[in-house]
Amino acid sequence: MDDEDIRAAVTGELRLLEPAVRGFAAEVEALLHPEFFEFGASGRHWDRASMVAALLSGEITDEAAPDVTELAGVRLSDDLIQVTYVSRRAGSTAVRRSSLWRRLDGQWQLYFHQGTSLTTKALA
Repeated sequence: MDDEDIRAAVTGELRLLEPAVRGFAAEVEALLHPEFFEFGASGRHWDRASMVAALLSGEITDEAAPDVTELAGVRLSDDLIQVTYVSRRAGSTAVRRSSLWRRLDGQWQLYFHQGTSLTTKALA
């Protein structure tokens, strides 16, 4: 990843996976675009407010960051980066993830995220 902007988006993505970051509203809100939305691996639709509330209430709990593989980033335009990877938490199904990061006022923020659960067959 030779591109500084791609590195910034990837760094933001990985920060959002850290339990220490996920437990603080200000940290999460700084990384989520005001128009953020997500289609989770469960099929649930999230917006910025519902995601922050779920993280702070303990509805979403993470004792440790997941293992991340196949991490890649690509610039789609001057102010849009796509980050893709596979995440896996102990005892859980792997999830293929895709995120769009938008630059807003000079800051990279997560605009859209989607997770799709993978079966062993899909990984082959």
